[in-house]
Amino acid sequence: MTDLRRIFLHDLHVELGAKMVPFAGYEMPVQYPMGVMKEHLHTRSKAGLFDVSHMGQVILRGPEAAAELERLVPVDVIGLPEGRQRYGFFTNKAGGIEDDMMIANRGDHLFVVVNAACKEADFERLSTLGLGAEMVEGRCLLALQGPGAEAALARLASEVADMAFMDVATVSIMGAECWVSRSGYTGEDGFEISVPDAQARGLAEALLADETVEPIGLGARDSLRLEGGLCLYGHDIDTETTPVEAGLQWAIQKVRRVGGTRAGGFPGEEAILGQLESGAARKRVGLRPEGRAPMREGVTLHATEDGPAIGQVTSGGFGPSVNGPVAMGYVPSEFASVGTKVFGEVRGKRMPVEVVKLPFVPAGFKR
Repeated sequence: MTDLRRIFLHDLHVELGAKMVPFAGYEMPVQYPMGVMKEHLHTRSKAGLFDVSHMGQVILRGPEAAAELERLVPVDVIGLPEGRQRYGFFTNKAGGIEDDMMIANRGDHLFVVVNAACKEADFERLSTLGLGAEMVEGRCLLALQGPGAEAALARLASEVADMAFMDVATVSIMGAECWVSRSGYTGEDGFEISVPDAQARGLAEALLADETVEPIGLGARDSLRLEGGLCLYGHDIDTETTPVEAGLQWAIQKVRRVGGTRAGGFPGEEAILGQLESGAARKRVGLRPEGRAPMREGVTLHATEDGPAIGQVTSGGFGPSVNGPVAMGYVPSEFASVGTKVFGEVRGKRMPVEVVKLPFVPAGFKR
């Protein structure tokens, strides 16, 4: 792993017993001595601390920042209130997704968090807007997730208890200026905290000193987001997947759709707006295989036990919270109704799988 970059708190993770693995060009903690299964269940029941400092943090400044960003994303940025954030994605000319992100209105600037593997390309894309895009350096990004997250963080900064899902605020925590959002990637309540490197270890250790908080790695992060029905870029969504196919049309507000005051004006508008009006030929669905064997990414899906492939699993594994295998994938729209039975081919055998409603575990967000 000599060619990989290290996140600022690398040494802390090693001290905590983390198994470090390559991920998106970084050495990242995939699990701790507790193990993925227990880390997952601990986050669902109490609180887990994730280090996601490999993600890209970008600032866009200027009075036209929101309008300019709307040239690249099909979401309502102009109407995003100060102190709030929303989910969005860059699209390409064919309507595919180049990356997904969180966009926050922090008053005098927009704060955008993008995926690690795409952050250089995203920064270059944002720089074309002429807004003086700034890649934030010298700050870690920590995620505190789970039903105990509010109580654990409120012990250090009581005002976070007043934040609702998707609120953002600047909060002083242990003397550090932290950029806090009430959001995350587990389907649970929680917070993402951008903290200066100099104070990051102190904050992490203070949170971990709480008996309800444990360090959690990428392994449990993946199983948690899968149970939450959340897409992983490069797997469930990519440059050849449109937001409508992915079931993300909820993130395209009416103002950007046909008949809206700022309809279109983003890459791939013809394909995306057309699918919003007429539907997509394929859809992302939840899948519950029969039995205990997981169906992982790449498993082909078939309408019959001996017919050709009609789709494919894009994420799959064992769901600790539901005590069984769970998966997501794409099928033609006529096979996307809840209750539809299809077959997944695992090691040459066609195994029954049922299309189910997402998410597998109800969201625990604080509305």
